[in-house]
Amino acid sequence: MMAARATARRVERLWAGTVARVAVCAMTVLVIAACSTSRPGSWLGPNTATTSAALAPPAVKSVTWLATTTLSRTPTGVMQHFGGISGMDWDPASGTWFLLSDDRSEHAPARFYTARIGISAHGFSSVTIDSVVHMKQADGSLYPGPGQGGDVPDGEALRVDPRNGHLVWTSEGDRRIGLDPWIRRMGRGGELIGQLALPKNLAVHPDQELGSRHNLSLEGLAYTPDGGSYWLAMEAPLYEDGPVPTVDRGAFVRFTRQPVDSPRYAQFAYPVDAIPAPGVAGRRLSDNGVSEILALDRDRLLVVERSGREIGDRLFEFSVRLYEASVDGATDVADVPALREGRFKPMTKRLVLDLNKAGIGRIDNIEAAAWGPRLPDGRRTLILASDDNFAPNQVNQLMIFVIEPY
Repeated sequence: MMAARATARRVERLWAGTVARVAVCAMTVLVIAACSTSRPGSWLGPNTATTSAALAPPAVKSVTWLATTTLSRTPTGVMQHFGGISGMDWDPASGTWFLLSDDRSEHAPARFYTARIGISAHGFSSVTIDSVVHMKQADGSLYPGPGQGGDVPDGEALRVDPRNGHLVWTSEGDRRIGLDPWIRRMGRGGELIGQLALPKNLAVHPDQELGSRHNLSLEGLAYTPDGGSYWLAMEAPLYEDGPVPTVDRGAFVRFTRQPVDSPRYAQFAYPVDAIPAPGVAGRRLSDNGVSEILALDRDRLLVVERSGREIGDRLFEFSVRLYEASVDGATDVADVPALREGRFKPMTKRLVLDLNKAGIGRIDNIEAAAWGPRLPDGRRTLILASDDNFAPNQVNQLMIFVIEPY
């Protein structure tokens, strides 16, 4: 990721082993329950009409914040190693939420959590973390951690496949050891089912500046509401597509649209904003990039752009904006080896909400997004979650937003 991950992860290493916190409730109605350490959420079978992807609003006029709560680690139990939430999705058929941690098997084996999240017109009525499920390799073993060799995971996005109820997740790979990003399919018990093909230009090349940058690759995943295609979003540009954003200019990142029943994919150039504000402390680190996407239809996406900047000793401030992006009229750049301004037409985008100007208060490192249940009045909801990087100065936030359609 960018400063939100690349910088805060340095904090994580410095503070490893010191971040267990006693669970506290940010709202009086919040309930955190450690019910199990292994039982995955039940599954009632695929139902395209009731998958989270199918709950996408047809259009977004505005997004309004409703409520925020935080989840904290506990000394023992299911919440002992909770954190790093970078992917999230909801299965309305079973009522289960799935929260993916990006822990690279450093604090505990690579994992996702199952949860029950109660949402009312007034905000969160309850949040219950049911279980932690460890993800498995082809031979049934757990994923290794850094320095152990093999497929070290770095989970960044997770979705429920609307066709069969499987969980599909992405990893950023590790350019330093030549490990490519991936998109894999697993069962709800964490068992590996298979791996999906990835465009060749998203691979890493440790010996040359080509392909995906380290810790800046597959960050977003979204199924279209009809389940016929899925989208993959890069966090930052490929090396050949230009430098990462600065405070003076933005950049172009590749979004891939892949039909589920065809090997032919399309890629489009998404224009990422310049860094909104520079770092002012420490090494003055700052960045901006795409941290998650959701599909509104086959051609339009809700895009989360997240920026982090260093403002104090081991302290980062985050800026988050939501954009509606469209491929209407954009050039398919799948066969364009390098992006250069003027040689293609990028996606268009429209600002939907600047979270830092919405009266929310503190915004942490937002990395996960999912369509949520309808409110009693029929309005649709959007849920965002933050990755605390297991750092002492960050928190695991859950936020509810209400979608106002046209």
